Amino acid sequence: MEFDAIVIGAGPAGATAAQLLAAGGRQVALVEKDTFPRRKVCGEFLSAPSHAVLDLCGVGAAFRAQAGPVVRRIGLFSGDTIVIAPQEKDWGQALGREHLDTMLRDAAMAAGAHLFQPAELVTLQRRGADYHCRLKIGDGENTIAAPIIIAAAGSWRTKPPLAVLRPECPSDLLAFKAHFCGGAPAPGLMPLLAFAGGYGGLVQSDGGRLSLSCCIRRDALAAARRPGERAGDAVLRHIKDSTHGVAAALDGAVLQENVLAAGPIRPGIRPRFAGGIFFTGNLAGEAHPVIAEGISMAIQGAHLLGRLLLAQGPGAAAAYEAGWLRAFGPRLVAASLFARAALGARRPATTLVKAVPALLTWGAALSGKGMA
Repeated sequence: MEFDAIVIGAGPAGATAAQLLAAGGRQVALVEKDTFPRRKVCGEFLSAPSHAVLDLCGVGAAFRAQAGPVVRRIGLFSGDTIVIAPQEKDWGQALGREHLDTMLRDAAMAAGAHLFQPAELVTLQRRGADYHCRLKIGDGENTIAAPIIIAAAGSWRTKPPLAVLRPECPSDLLAFKAHFCGGAPAPGLMPLLAFAGGYGGLVQSDGGRLSLSCCIRRDALAAARRPGERAGDAVLRHIKDSTHGVAAALDGAVLQENVLAAGPIRPGIRPRFAGGIFFTGNLAGEAHPVIAEGISMAIQGAHLLGRLLLAQGPGAAAAYEAGWLRAFGPRLVAASLFARAALGARRPATTLVKAVPALLTWGAALSGKGMA
């Protein structure tokens, strides 16, 4: 089967790129190895500037109706300290990935994208001007071809040639996510959580759920974990024992299902175009999750790529690489600085924010939540 573009991965980045290209009249194949709906280890917050892209994809109204309440205040929970930024504004909303991914995938299909799901990429070969993808679909196989390949399969479980595997190390950041029912969250508040060896966030998501997502160093988790204790349980206990604001917010809350785990997360800028393949989402570059911009960057980056491919075709590589760096480079720098403060200088940083709460508002804007 011949297409104008093949998108590998139907998460927020891949589905957004596929929808925009299909809506622009291109014949698009969207390949996803997992079945939907699916739970994912991922912060669920989507910042307000991304809503314009959701509107372009035709899902903006549905997202706003289904997502949790608007986040209007930014805060910090660290040890016994609770700091709330003085300024209120519409920072964004949170929606579980089991809902968001399905919503965007269906929008891509409605625009005309051809979905292969569940389908796993087996081989990727270039023959002349086209790339040929051999897909494993159930007990059978199918081969599809296109001159444009977009890799949007995420960075955690992706294998070569779409990602580079690295050995484990003690400083690796491991990611966890848990949903809770009940509790006593402050309405409209999304606090940054800073605790020994890691950081995270707490936000009201869809259906009245509280979503806690966090990262912790591999060595810090090993030190905190009790014999026979599951990693996710150890992380939650560690956070609640050391962070008064989290313990108060989760007072009376009931954990839904198991704690999800993934990683390691290795933030940084990666090639956005290599070997003739366009990379988007986390495969293009990953910010420290401390700024809660992962999904927003994925959607905004895919929008940039889709727009350039519609205008320039396969020759959009240089413009995409430069445009991506302009849009997200400052966010990655800010995320690195904030993560360093949370991991290595937590107490001085907390003292500074406690003295000047407006720094939280400044940090949220610098990380991309205030950008149009």
